[in-house]
Amino acid sequence: MTSPAKIVLSGIQPTGKLHFGRYFGAVQNWIELQSSYDCVFSVVDYHAMTMPYSPAQLRENVWDLAINLLACGIREENLFIQSLVPEHTELAWILACNCSYGELSRMTQFKDKTQQLRDKDKDLFVSAGLFIYPVLQAADILIYRADCVPVGKDQEQHLELTRNIAERFNHIYRTDYFTLPEPLFTEVPKVMSTADPLRKMSASAGEKHYVDVFAAPDQIRKQVRSAVTDTGQESGNQMSPGVENLFMLLRAAHSPDTDELLEAYKGGTLAYSKLKEQVAEALVSIALPFQEEKRRLLEDKKAIKDRIKRSSAHIRERAARTLSEVKAIVGLGQPLSR
Repeated sequence: MTSPAKIVLSGIQPTGKLHFGRYFGAVQNWIELQSSYDCVFSVVDYHAMTMPYSPAQLRENVWDLAINLLACGIREENLFIQSLVPEHTELAWILACNCSYGELSRMTQFKDKTQQLRDKDKDLFVSAGLFIYPVLQAADILIYRADCVPVGKDQEQHLELTRNIAERFNHIYRTDYFTLPEPLFTEVPKVMSTADPLRKMSASAGEKHYVDVFAAPDQIRKQVRSAVTDTGQESGNQMSPGVENLFMLLRAAHSPDTDELLEAYKGGTLAYSKLKEQVAEALVSIALPFQEEKRRLLEDKKAIKDRIKRSSAHIRERAARTLSEVKAIVGLGQPLSR
């Protein structure tokens, strides 16, 4: 008898466009993982509430991202919307009672995001949700008893907190209920902004800083043509960050022209216009099938939304089983004695 596939959990926030930084950094890997693991992928809209947002825009972003993920190749049965599975928030409260203030205060992303808010407006509201969201993230993982979580090195601290919470829960309640999830490190390209190659590609930085997977092909080409190449930091054999980023995109897109262009660069014969042209065509070749699939899905928008709701309901059954068992372990939800 073959052993069941290991469970993999990952989530993505509905904040802005699905750009190539997010595609190469997460979604492309998710698509490949589906062939070897029992995958559970979430559009984490509860997490998006920790930063300032527009309710109407959040709702629009959630559905757009979910449909985009399906168009890219995420299987319907593996995808759910976090807020359609409210068991996550109930488990998060239980886990918060097994997590210390000190642990949360050491989380670097809280400090980084707080600073981002303060840079915009020193009087801007910083929510308690931003402080405690790593506990919700732990609930996201543990509610599906995940064995593995795809992470980059910058996310390792959050997974370590999840493991600490699970281990403390098991110790306090004298159980081995929660598996300690392991990091699933993969080769994840760090794609930088086309306008400022010293910062990560990000939709929040503005349109010129990212390349949208679902933009029109001519827009993708225009964006790549405008990419910064010379930042004044190129010397000797050291590529400038802008050129290095273009080669990163080529490699991530598995372009067959990468080696030839790299040799031309080393030989001093590479025209950056040629490099940009090849990068643009590599990205367009990836984007076109996804865009065509999205058009097909949107021919009946209600039907595709209903399908995502059904997959969320099915995945919710898994979450509900875990929550019921956890509540029994911690002494909650017991029937009244007669």
